[in-house]
Amino acid sequence: MIQQRANLDWILKDLATGVPQIHQIVVLSADGLRIARHGGDPDVADRLAAACAGLQSLASAVAAEIPDSDGQMRMVVIEVDGGFFYLMAAGTGAYLAVLADETVDAGLVGARMRDLVVRIGAHLTSPPRHDGHHG
Repeated sequence: MIQQRANLDWILKDLATGVPQIHQIVVLSADGLRIARHGGDPDVADRLAAACAGLQSLASAVAAEIPDSDGQMRMVVIEVDGGFFYLMAAGTGAYLAVLADETVDAGLVGARMRDLVVRIGAHLTSPPRHDGHHG
């Protein structure tokens, strides 16, 4: 777990330096627990992670009402005066949240987040165990 955390911290830093308008990045579990963060205050990261659990649940409920949808939330973007908030599904039971200022290129953030999700999926998803035990 320590190695995974170090890998996540490095990957999150790479996203932040690639898009300097990003203030904070949080990787969280589906139940709202912070897994990793970069930038910003740790208390803010914890509050964001908790809020994201409800937001992803709400977004999934809305997605289920869209014809031909699989009901899974892929990305939520919230624009407010002063900036943007992004929440993206990042593998089984994990999400990526980003806070950025109002000058950010919204398309660039989305593309970089998608790239990051591909990279962190390997760190957040454990391969199935083949030790003879069945769960």
